[in-house]
Amino acid sequence: MYKKFYSRFIAANPDVQHYASHSHHYWPDVTYDASIEYWNDSARLVDDKWDYIFSQKIPRAQNLIASILSVPMPQQIAFAPNTHEFVTRILSCFDPRKKIRILTTDSEFYSFDRQVNRLIEAQLVDVVCVQTQPFHDFEDRFLAAISAAEYDLIFLSHVFFNSGVVVRDLERIVNAVSNPKTQIVIDGYHGFMAVPTDLSRLCKRAFYLAGSYKYAQGGEGCCFLVVPENCDLRPLNTGWFAGFADLASSMTTRGQVSFSQDGFRFAGSTLDFSALYRLISVLELFAREKITVEVIHQHVLKRQQAFLADLPSSGDLGLSVEAILNNGFEKHGHFFAFEMGDLERTKTISAELRRRKIITDSRQTRLRFGFGLYQDARIKF
Repeated sequence: MYKKFYSRFIAANPDVQHYASHSHHYWPDVTYDASIEYWNDSARLVDDKWDYIFSQKIPRAQNLIASILSVPMPQQIAFAPNTHEFVTRILSCFDPRKKIRILTTDSEFYSFDRQVNRLIEAQLVDVVCVQTQPFHDFEDRFLAAISAAEYDLIFLSHVFFNSGVVVRDLERIVNAVSNPKTQIVIDGYHGFMAVPTDLSRLCKRAFYLAGSYKYAQGGEGCCFLVVPENCDLRPLNTGWFAGFADLASSMTTRGQVSFSQDGFRFAGSTLDFSALYRLISVLELFAREKITVEVIHQHVLKRQQAFLADLPSSGDLGLSVEAILNNGFEKHGHFFAFEMGDLERTKTISAELRRRKIITDSRQTRLRFGFGLYQDARIKF
């Protein structure tokens, strides 16, 4: 019943079984019209488009996202082309003359993990890294690490990108951090628009970052950061959007740099807002059609259950339920990660699946199958 919204992508990929929605979700058809709308607005408004985008489009996107995540103050949401930009901006809030003490996990996405590893090389940070496996007691072990020391930054994912395992009690973790100077960041990219998420009791204390490339289905180039209310941090890494309201005075006056009093203090500089238009078009489509995150999640759960039932037919591929990394299928992200145990074997199976027009992807020795709204049939191995 949902495939009708994806006719352009489906027509462009005939006979393909697309199981990589966790990596690059098909875009609904409305995003095509949104791209044209951005072009037309750019032609119609020329230099005046910035005022239009900041007064109309950005508030619309903020309100749509805030409604989905139960964020009471939409103006606390800032936008950037990628999550790495937000990671580096948050890191730049700390005194550069002191080492940053970080608590994180061994399963964070590359936008954070690579950056932090480089900072470790440069001896600029001290990192305590908690292994996510075994999954059944990860949260207890992470809480123990919180209580064992003081940190400048705590960073963890809501849904881990290399397993699909969901952190079940984010609130308990956030509330365990007693030092108000400790900054908490939740990477919600594999949770946003996939796993029902309520930030109403978290957004006053923790940052939350996500984007449109995966389950929000708007493509690359539009990520967002929910900034805690009353946050007065002053990133060293800053751009002109962070002081857009005071642009005239800040361009002529030397002295203390002014910052927006809302989430846009973490904004950067000029970006291609066509991605924002696409995201708005998708979220408005879902609002019109009453396709909530819970509706999407239940659809995916049914597709996953059917997939598990069909696994015995995978035959020579050697895929089994036992190889899927999970902490209970009843609460899981929107992809399955098979631990194949060997990199070459993973590459071989991935290539064979592609030859059969079954599109998946892999992360090291883990083969990932993702599920989306445009799937309504059983997989054919």
